Amino acid sequence: DIVVILSGMTVPGKYLRSSPITPGEIENLCTLASGIKVLGGPIRLGFSKEGGKGAKELGIDAEDTILAKSDIEAFVYDLFENGKLCDPEDISHRMRTVDEIGRWSKLGAFIIAQHPDYPHVMCEMETYRGCGRKVHCSFCTERFYGHSDHRPVADVIAEVSSLYDLGARNFRIGRQPDLLSYHAKDIGADVLQPSPDVLETLYSGIRKVAPELKVLHMDNTNPATMVAYPEQSLEILKTIVKYHTSGDIAALGIESADPAVVRANDLKIHPDDVFDVIEMINDVGSARGSSGLPELLPGLNFVHGLPGESKKTFELNYDLLKDVLDSGLLVRRINIRQVMAFPGTKVYGDDDLVYKHKKLFLKYKEKIRKEIDLPMLRKIVPIGTVLKDVMCELHDERSKHDLTFGRQFGSYPLLVGFPLDLPLGAFVDAAIVGHGQRSVKAIPFPLDVNSTPLQVIKEIPGLNAMDVSKIISGVPYANMDELVQKVALPENILEYLSVNP
Repeated sequence: DIVVILSGMTVPGKYLRSSPITPGEIENLCTLASGIKVLGGPIRLGFSKEGGKGAKELGIDAEDTILAKSDIEAFVYDLFENGKLCDPEDISHRMRTVDEIGRWSKLGAFIIAQHPDYPHVMCEMETYRGCGRKVHCSFCTERFYGHSDHRPVADVIAEVSSLYDLGARNFRIGRQPDLLSYHAKDIGADVLQPSPDVLETLYSGIRKVAPELKVLHMDNTNPATMVAYPEQSLEILKTIVKYHTSGDIAALGIESADPAVVRANDLKIHPDDVFDVIEMINDVGSARGSSGLPELLPGLNFVHGLPGESKKTFELNYDLLKDVLDSGLLVRRINIRQVMAFPGTKVYGDDDLVYKHKKLFLKYKEKIRKEIDLPMLRKIVPIGTVLKDVMCELHDERSKHDLTFGRQFGSYPLLVGFPLDLPLGAFVDAAIVGHGQRSVKAIPFPLDVNSTPLQVIKEIPGLNAMDVSKIISGVPYANMDELVQKVALPENILEYLSVNP
């Protein structure tokens, strides 16, 4: 009777195993399917495949296809309000309420069992939507959701509980423009005042209903909140580290280190304050956690092609990142993109600099990847670091040699490449043996010497050619005791090895 298609994105991304549905695919689905087709989600704002290209309004010509112009969940609910499918033309387009989300999130939790990777799914929790700033960034789409609409803490915890009872173990508090501003107070200032007690209640409550969760991460943080309210922000960051799982990232919308761009686009934070924000997060979260990654690190977002941008903008952004690197502070990931302008935003139709600076942007981006990302990654996960529970996701069919890609569950997970053909869906611990600009090379930890090829054993950190020859000459081993007796290896090498008879 009805087909519902949720799609769209407001921020461009890179994908490993899948990619967002395209307008052509949507058109095909709507043409092939019978009955009413309802399309919605962020795609109602427009569609763009990548940063640097303005989003265009979607035009679908298939019969009986309706674009939900507000919240698709409210539209579909109203279609069945009386238990029968109504005429879509009689349904108004409206925003859903937080009370409705409180009910629907629990009732709809069963859907995770239909995910192809179930039970290994990441469940993203919405705390609120809509930005509390009085003036919005020129490119931001949060303005379309109106004033901040905060869900009750108890509702978010109840949703986690429902998902947990159905087998979910990985959670991300990710659907909000600023987690620190969840139930923040309006005291008449430009920036809302955080409520640390609310975040304590949220995180402790999640831990209570999901005691054996594997991942609890966050996403967006407004750096302006941290600048305006450092004490409250620090208290919240400590709460997060107390209850979360390591490898967490606080994504910061820095956007630009050029004061001219900040002014022209009503951006959130002045470049002079960025360093203090990065330092605050490092002070709380730079210690290494049980996942093998630091507890909590900042992630930096930069947007290019904005009004006011000049060649100097690229220099200022690079200089800021170089200063951070040289200072010894850690940044888990740097997201550099060209603006994706949506209809209705201030920047829409005013993005000529995207095309004018395209070559400069690509050269600058590559410079940052080589001179900032690579040395930063070597600091965060040095050779020999062990990352826990990496899920094997993809075999690279293009490679001449065995190559399996995997990632940990979490926010912005590191891409891990294994020089082996590992079973997809398996979880392995990974010892880092090399670094790319935004990925790492690893071997399973520990490594079974009886079944591992010579070229992979050579990758063990600190192992010389003579030791490799000794190990290989004794294969197969009955147990670790036999290996230790036949090959004199230091303890720091033995920890990488195992024997499966």
